[in-house]
Amino acid sequence: MTTVPPPGAVLVLGEALIDLVPAEGGPGTARRYAAEPGGAPVNVAVGLARLGTPSFFAGALGGDAFAGDLEHVLTGAGVDTSLTGRSPLPTTLAVTDPRPDTTGYHFHLAATATFEIPEHAEAAGRFSAVYAGGLAAVVAPAADTVATTARAAARSSVLMVDPNVRVDRSIAPQDGARRLRDLCALAHVVKVSDEDLAALWPGESAEDACARLAAGGRLVLLTRGAHGSTAFTADGERVAVPATPVTVVNTIGAGDAFAAAVLHRLAALAPPPGGPVRLAREQAADILAFAGRAAAAVVSGPGTALTGPLPEAPAVARG
Repeated sequence: MTTVPPPGAVLVLGEALIDLVPAEGGPGTARRYAAEPGGAPVNVAVGLARLGTPSFFAGALGGDAFAGDLEHVLTGAGVDTSLTGRSPLPTTLAVTDPRPDTTGYHFHLAATATFEIPEHAEAAGRFSAVYAGGLAAVVAPAADTVATTARAAARSSVLMVDPNVRVDRSIAPQDGARRLRDLCALAHVVKVSDEDLAALWPGESAEDACARLAAGGRLVLLTRGAHGSTAFTADGERVAVPATPVTVVNTIGAGDAFAAAVLHRLAALAPPPGGPVRLAREQAADILAFAGRAAAAVVSGPGTALTGPLPEAPAVARG
């Protein structure tokens, strides 16, 4: 049966996993962890659905109780899982190490269902936009599937790539970086952080790397946490927006909320499929401000899922 998504729908490629997040423990006790459904693509798909943009999760779910929790989060938010793969294998676990400005990770990903992702190249052109990046883009067997679907999306949809680089001994750094650079080269929209750029293009300043990517006909969105965000447009413009003031409680999922908010607003603009995403300065500033408010809503509370209040504002003017 062929899936026919509604107008403006977004296909989200990638991993569904469980984040093990440090929980409060009593004095003198071993650290305890809470299991939180996560994975950047899950957060993006949920964020899109909660903002009112139809989203389809094109990852894979396993046969354990954690997979049931993930499916509950997805379907409970209104995400369509008809393109989600199924496997009897267990779910990948990510042990998190939250720090003041970032979060470290250690992954338990061998022989898990998380990366048994079906190919959706044929379906990609039926969506307004396709999101890709993260672990599924660099971990076998998902990496080849993500690359194939992303190539199809670049031809017939609007491809947004969030490298979301994760450094861990379980991930081959050189091959992973190459795959993520290749995805960025395909993309119409690239959302990157300072950390992503340092890992993918060491020795090049963040501004120079973003300007170079944008010069290839891309919209590049650079996030810098408390220092705000900057859009580098295909027309050579740079638009900077300050961060939304907030007391930071947790940084897990902030970038995913930002990406979901950007996709939500781009869907309203209906950019041409397979071509550059061009925005006026006012449109770029409006999207960055809206995405910054979405990220702030996440960092101001505990946990990893996008369950807190999300912002809304009038749609940006079509340009």
